[in-house]
Amino acid sequence: MSVTKGTGETGDATPSNARTVAIVALVIAAVVTSAYFVGRMAGTDTGGRVTMAFPTDSPTPSKRAPRPAAQRQRPVVARLPAVQPITGPNRPPLPAERGGPYGSRKTTGTPEVALTFDDGPHPTHTPQTLALLRKYGIKATFCLVGVNVMAYPRLVRTIAADGHTLCNHSWRHDTKLGLRSRPDIRTDLLRTNKAIMAAAPGTRVSYYRQPGGAWTAAIVGVARELGMTSLHWTVDPQDWRKPGAGSIAGTVNASTTRGAIVLLHDAGGDRRGTVAALRSILPNLSHRFRLCALPPGVDPPRLHGRELPLKPGQV
Repeated sequence: MSVTKGTGETGDATPSNARTVAIVALVIAAVVTSAYFVGRMAGTDTGGRVTMAFPTDSPTPSKRAPRPAAQRQRPVVARLPAVQPITGPNRPPLPAERGGPYGSRKTTGTPEVALTFDDGPHPTHTPQTLALLRKYGIKATFCLVGVNVMAYPRLVRTIAADGHTLCNHSWRHDTKLGLRSRPDIRTDLLRTNKAIMAAAPGTRVSYYRQPGGAWTAAIVGVARELGMTSLHWTVDPQDWRKPGAGSIAGTVNASTTRGAIVLLHDAGGDRRGTVAALRSILPNLSHRFRLCALPPGVDPPRLHGRELPLKPGQV
């Protein structure tokens, strides 16, 4: 009688089971090994989970190729040439400023400093002053008295030829001119301008300085009507009192700041002290500031802050 082996029998099934177990073990080992290498390649997150790395168009920051040296360097900016000041008749007018008495100008309105010389020309002190200005390459502004212009016209031409700016200082250094009638003021200023332009043809008189600084609304207004800026000052060493070269130079050197207009005299008395003081003033100020002649243009007409219309032919 034959006996049929059932599914629960194990007698001769042992070799088959052993092979099955071995195969399963190999599969598990292969899976584990694959997972390990995948994890090494892809990395893991902070929780230990395997994260897959997908290819991208650009490399990761840590593996990004270094930028070429040309790209890392900052662009080179070409050095610009030094700004050259505009001088002579092409220089533009000064910025509007009306800080002086009755709307007169008391600063240049720029960082530049302006030296001004009153009461000339003088046959001795004016040439000495011009020689020192030439030595240091400095341009200034000369406020001329009409009677002295008539007496020394050649000096007026020399002042203009050296590139200095010319200023009207009345016909006879009249400190009370501003108290006279407007027609009288106009006659005086026109007479002085005519003498200056006759002595130095082609020149332009764009400034008026009232002797003694005795400004009035009338004289500022007439000067404006004639196309002239009323020119006051910032620094006054009182050199007309003849305090000595040391005092004059000390006051100017200590008091001058950016934009100052300095009042000095090259005539009207013995000005040896002023000339001597210039030997200190010129190198001192030229080292600290840019010294300039005031431009021949005029400011926009203003009087006490109110606009005044330009008249035909007025610049």
